[in-house]
Amino acid sequence: MQRKWLVLAVTSVAVFMSFLDATIVNIAFPSIHASFSSASLGDLSWVINAYNIVFASLLVPAGRLADRVGRKRVFLGGVLLFLVASVSCGLAPTVGVLTAARVVQAAGAAALVPTSLGLLLPEFPLEQRATATALWGATGGIAAATGPALGGVLIAAFDWRAVFFVNLFIGLPALIPARRLLRELREEHAAAFPSPLGIALLVGAIGSLSLAIVEGGTWGWGSPRIVGAFAAAAILGVAFVWQSARSTRPLVELSLFRVRSFAVATLGAFIFALSFFALLLSNALFLTGVWHYSTIKAGIALTPGPLMATTFSPIAGKLADRFGQRVVAVPGGLVFALGTLLFATRVGAVPHYATEFLPATLLTGAGVGLTFGGFASAAVAELPRDRFSTGSGIFSMFRQLAAVIGIAILVALLDAGGATVATFQHVWALMIGGGIGSALAALGLGRVHARNIESVDDLAVDTFEALAE
Repeated sequence: MQRKWLVLAVTSVAVFMSFLDATIVNIAFPSIHASFSSASLGDLSWVINAYNIVFASLLVPAGRLADRVGRKRVFLGGVLLFLVASVSCGLAPTVGVLTAARVVQAAGAAALVPTSLGLLLPEFPLEQRATATALWGATGGIAAATGPALGGVLIAAFDWRAVFFVNLFIGLPALIPARRLLRELREEHAAAFPSPLGIALLVGAIGSLSLAIVEGGTWGWGSPRIVGAFAAAAILGVAFVWQSARSTRPLVELSLFRVRSFAVATLGAFIFALSFFALLLSNALFLTGVWHYSTIKAGIALTPGPLMATTFSPIAGKLADRFGQRVVAVPGGLVFALGTLLFATRVGAVPHYATEFLPATLLTGAGVGLTFGGFASAAVAELPRDRFSTGSGIFSMFRQLAAVIGIAILVALLDAGGATVATFQHVWALMIGGGIGSALAALGLGRVHARNIESVDDLAVDTFEALAE
């Protein structure tokens, strides 16, 4: 086999592992909750949210670090860190240890994503790079689609800890040949590493906001702790924006938001992701908690959604190239809203999967593929060549931060109303706003045209999230 295809195989395995972990933990969440029955839903939500906060905050720094010290070095370190953290997750005796291990796992994933495609594409001639990118992205789509079903099988055969141990059987076969196969690549004029202060301010702001939303019902919305958490989030958020505007090494370059397509796409994706990531977890909880599906049955039932997203993502790219991103993102948001409307109005206490749940999940899956595909394309299409990597990272970072807030709101609503049919129907009704809001934002997109961008280092960051579900 030619070297370039071996490199494709090795880097794609790492992407497969990252995508798989993103979906498999959602289906494992009810089982984790049962294992740690004394922990509240809010406490357990940090198993997902801590991962998302750290992953989002480290995407841009990891890409910059890889450019400076070497992509191969960061890639191998990311794989090793991810595997060690996966074992720690599987052995975790408490929720606190599991959450801490997920933080380390997120750091490993953040190192993997912006380096894998940057190592892959230089191995291919220019005329084959589109093919290589498509195959790389398809691997992630397959992982996202198989995650729920595979997770269900592993949990049924063993328990939730197996969904973390399985990473060893995926990552080790990639890590061993990668040491000799991959070439070291670095940029002579790489951008400076972002200020650690900016990273700390962002983590603190989003963490405080999530804490306030998740624990508001338990601690009391007017309690000093909740008021203090909201105040801290506001102060740290303002400080982050101020630091970004004044720093010579900002985590977020505010000047990029002067590019209309980037600003509109980032806003639209943020609005959409608030509902989308909450929907992933809410559907898993509904199937296992209300319809009392087994974990394996719930995993199979959830699979059509990611399959539809995987199918429609490349369609969205082709349509966007021909007709513009607005023609793709606006219908995508509306289709997603229609799917959540079906969830809210047709799915009830009595299981009717084929006639109620399946049509809704097919629509939301198609909406995800169209919406994220359209926004992802628009976000980078008009950026300057020397800011493509940074813009991709920032776009994905904001989308991941929306996941944190969306899941925090979901947990707060479930804690307040209980995991009942009525509560889930109210949650799904609120998610309609995410689809409509993203469609309204997408109206601000014109027919943007991609510039002749040569840098592909962090195209991985954008593609990873755009195809993730």
